[in-house]
Formats: sequence, structure tokens, C-alpha cells
Amino acid sequence: MDSLAERFKHVSIAIVGDVMLDRYWWGTVERISPEAPVPVVKLERSTLVLGGAANVAANVASLGAKAILLGCCGDDEEGDLLFERLSDSSIESDYLSRSANRPTPVKTRIVAHSQHVVRVDRENVEAVDGRTEDDLIKKATDVIAEVDLIIVSDYAKGTLTTSLLTSLMQSANNAGKKVVVDPKGKDFAKYKGATVMTPNKREALDACGLEIHEKQALQIAGKRLMSDLGLEALVITEGDKGMTLFERDRQPVNLKAEAREIYDVTGAGDTVTACLGVSLAAGFSFADSVQIANTAASLVVDQVGTTVISLDRLQAALQGRQEEPASEVSSTST
Repeated sequence: MDSLAERFKHVSIAIVGDVMLDRYWWGTVERISPEAPVPVVKLERSTLVLGGAANVAANVASLGAKAILLGCCGDDEEGDLLFERLSDSSIESDYLSRSANRPTPVKTRIVAHSQHVVRVDRENVEAVDGRTEDDLIKKATDVIAEVDLIIVSDYAKGTLTTSLLTSLMQSANNAGKKVVVDPKGKDFAKYKGATVMTPNKREALDACGLEIHEKQALQIAGKRLMSDLGLEALVITEGDKGMTLFERDRQPVNLKAEAREIYDVTGAGDTVTACLGVSLAAGFSFADSVQIANTAASLVVDQVGTTVISLDRLQAALQGRQEEPASEVSSTST
């Protein structure tokens, strides 16, 4: 595979979606509280990293591509910290909107001995107000002309309204730009116009009203989503079973997860979406792009906390990986 650094450095990506911060409180547990049957965590340090769509943007930037983030954050202290982290990660933030009516979403995770003890969320998941929505629609229209590809990162926090998604898809399609969507919820119809989507298995089955125990459920869901949404490709992630690629007029192909010890899957989906988008924008095929994303996912789950992919580690892993033929998945349905 060609040098990723050389190909990725010419790529420009717009990441549109729910922007947030991931805060970590790291400590140790030595006793149980006498007040309640809960562990007492002795706080040793804290970290603050980009989360949600901002984490997708951080992965894009870490791969050497230009990342332009479009979304909404609060006009608060956490919003200021968000902008600082974006600057530190070389992510363009000119297309972010700030709202005095909603806080910057923050997920606070307390971790002791590499184990999550509890997570505390501060957020407002209602749809953004009309003024903010209009501002985001205008910015989305403007940013499309500047980039090679658009990534939509939906965390169901209120940024991606139906009007914004409809306008975004129309503008992108008119400009001939690919759109990669990491969806949320059961209503995938709102993403119609996307080029490729990256739901996990549970999300894909829920969107099609299927149960996980149904025979050939994954293949049925994949074919249905491809047809109903007019997708060029669909990538269904399956955790430790890897991911399955669906393409038009081709048999589904499963890529096995690369064997590594899994410590934390936080942010792995963001890494997959970012790598897929950057690789497609750099001219790789769907099959090669999914292979790159699959390898990248294996590199971030062996670390605790929200972690961005390292281009050097990714390149080394791809070069050192033994080639194994991907297996076709039976398309038989019942």
C-alpha cells in the first residue's frame, strides 16, 4: 500500500455533528465508602480530550489530513476549553457555532485501575434553536466547497436536525462530494443521500426492525439499507468479529478483527469513520479503505480512554500485517 502520509496530506475533510468534550478522572481504589456500598476513588490526575464529532476531527487531523469541524458548543468555560483543544490538534474551528442557550456537552469518566467506575454526562439533547440551525445550514453550504469529503458524526445531541441533514446532503450531492455517515437512532431515512454509512450491528438491525437472533439478519439488514437509502457502500461494525462491507453488485465481505487485547472501545467508532473518510478522499477503494479502518480500530482499543490513531502506528501495522484473503459472506436469506 502506498505511503499513507503522502496521500493523506492532500486531503481536506469537513466533520459535521455533535461536538463534545471527554473528561477523565484517573485514580485508585483502596476501600469501600462507609456511607454507601460504593468504591472511594482517590483522584490522582485528570485529562480533557475531544469527544464526539470533535474526536472524529482529531483522528482526521492525526492522520495528516486537514480537518474542518462544523457543529455547536456552548458559550461557556467548557466551550473555551474545547476551542483550545481544537487549536492544539490543528483542527479548523471557524465553522463552529456557539450558543448561550445550551451547555457544551461533557462526558466525565472516572477510571480506577484501568476500569471505568462511573460516567457522568452534562448535556442538552434537544434540537438546536432555529437561529443556530440556520447558521449551521449556511456554514455547511459554505464548507462543502472547501473540502474533498464530508463526514457526518451523529451522537443524537441535537445538532443534526432534519433540515440541516437534508440541506447538507443536497449540497454535497450537487457538488459531487462523498458523504460518510456514522448514524444514531432507528430512523436512517434522514441520512438518505449519503455515500456510505458505518452503523454497528445493533444499530443496523434496529433500523430494519430485525432481531439479532434472526437467521441471516446481518445480510438482510445490509441489503435493505443499501437499497432503501441508495448507498454506494455500507460498513457494519461487529466488535470482536470485525466488520462487514456491502457494495453495490458485490457479495458482502467480512474483515476479521485483528487480534489484540481490548482494554477500551471508547472512540473506536470515531476512528473507523475518520479512517474510512480520509482513505476514500485519498482515492482508495472501499475495500482498501475498510481494511485501513479495520486495522486502525485494532490500534485504539488496546488503550484506555478516548484515543486518536497515530499515523506512524497505522502505517507500520499495515506494512507488517500478513495478507489474508477476506471471506465472502453468504447472501442467502430466509
